[in-house]
Amino acid sequence: MRGAPDAALVARRYDRSVAFKTRLGLYDTVRKNENFFIGRQWEGVDAHGLPTPVFNFLKRVVLFQVATVTSDNIAMQASPLAATGQRSLGDIDGIADVVNKQFQAIFERNQLVGLLREFLRNAAVDGDGCLYTWFDPSVENGQPVRGEIVTEVVENTRVHFGNPYSRDVQTQPWILLSRRMDLEEARELARDGGDDLRPDAPETFAADDADDRRVTVLTYLYRDRETGTIRRYLCTRSRELQPDADTGLTRYPLVWLNWDYVQDCCHGQALVTGLLPNQIFINKLFAMSMISLMTTAYPKIVYDKTRIPRWDSRVGAAIGVNGGDMNSVARIIDPAQISPQIAQFIQLAVDYTQSFLGASDVALGNARPENTSAIVALQRAAGVPLEITKQNLYRAVEQLGRIYLDHMRNYYGVRTVQVSMDLGRRAAPLGIALPEGTFQRPFDFSVLGEIPLSIQLDVGASSYWSEIASQQTLDNLLVQNKIDLADYLERIPNGYITKKQELIEKLRGNRAPAAPVPAAETELPLPAGGGNGALQRAIAQTATA
Repeated sequence: MRGAPDAALVARRYDRSVAFKTRLGLYDTVRKNENFFIGRQWEGVDAHGLPTPVFNFLKRVVLFQVATVTSDNIAMQASPLAATGQRSLGDIDGIADVVNKQFQAIFERNQLVGLLREFLRNAAVDGDGCLYTWFDPSVENGQPVRGEIVTEVVENTRVHFGNPYSRDVQTQPWILLSRRMDLEEARELARDGGDDLRPDAPETFAADDADDRRVTVLTYLYRDRETGTIRRYLCTRSRELQPDADTGLTRYPLVWLNWDYVQDCCHGQALVTGLLPNQIFINKLFAMSMISLMTTAYPKIVYDKTRIPRWDSRVGAAIGVNGGDMNSVARIIDPAQISPQIAQFIQLAVDYTQSFLGASDVALGNARPENTSAIVALQRAAGVPLEITKQNLYRAVEQLGRIYLDHMRNYYGVRTVQVSMDLGRRAAPLGIALPEGTFQRPFDFSVLGEIPLSIQLDVGASSYWSEIASQQTLDNLLVQNKIDLADYLERIPNGYITKKQELIEKLRGNRAPAAPVPAAETELPLPAGGGNGALQRAIAQTATA
């Protein structure tokens, strides 16, 4: 390992990364995209009192794509690649079962489905999405080793790569995470109390907080070339908060996703960036139409001032005229009419933009197909352009699963876990039939470093109509006796049947093994117990029963 880092080195690398992002225009792009997404589409424009309408169709398109790509039913499955060492295949299967239960607990505790939507939303609006995972040792969990794994979403403006020309996280020489922290909170992180900490100004596009009592805290992660593990150093731009320490992790705890790749750059192209010209054009057309309506849509009266010094617009009021032809005294100018092509072109621009992005009328639910099968077919066809984005998201979640495995191995220690074991299957060679059961036992998670595990992502339906189609298929399989009731209940979506798990356990428990049937009615069972009765002596003499 080279020399340990210090605050001056980290500050120089942070400044260099900020300069790189500034040259790319990242901060301006993110600020502009965020404003347009939330509806601040005339910010910074001097309208001189003219109307500033906002018809934010791009937000609907972005949220539609995010909702289409993500799923409410997502699960991670770990499976062993091969048996290693002296461990049997059954032991490795049991370890994989423990890991899968931990995946479920981590997903539930971190509300991962919501995090993934925010993660993908940031990628669509800002260009990049980032998930940062860390271990919080302060969480009380009832285990001998306190602490749980925490995952949070980090903005791309706060993530700085050592090699900004590569988007591969695990090949980076170092990674910096910056955040604005309250001064008192930063002092709590400092090992020496941090009494000399002072507020500083942000170097990024963040809101001006020069008067706030906040300081920029830098988390510096880098890979030790000798051990291959990740080391962590915490500091501000001027002083150290926590010394350099080995985390024991073998992977950087970050997941990075570009909405659309840009060659030789860690930052991607945002979906919103390509929609801004269309949104601005539509807003301007609406603004000019409003100006025209406000100035020319109402009838105007033109009168002869030589005959009528002042026009009285009161209802029923009399107007005096000094002789002459009444027809030449005043007349009404009909209001101007806006060309209908303007409204047609606005609608055409919106429709084309949504269609090119996969948000057609069928996908948005504005069409009226004849049946459910037609809805499913049309929605699948409309979602084809999003398959690449969807696969990129699944790959990112698989990388997150490997990070979770790394954290389990390094931080969990020995914990009590619930293990399910099919006793009947294991006792079958002995001729004994026992029901399935669960029990608790201690498990050393450090064994995960010895066993290679593959990560498989199991993702459910993200569309309401796909859920209905799946439900109808299950109904048909049950009616045709292709599956039993327990299998049907296990696969039915949540919310359809109350206390579903109790029904499944009851059905599984009622499957008692059938009693063995004698080979023939004339055969009699041999009496058990000690003694030497007449039947035993006859068997011993004839060697037959």
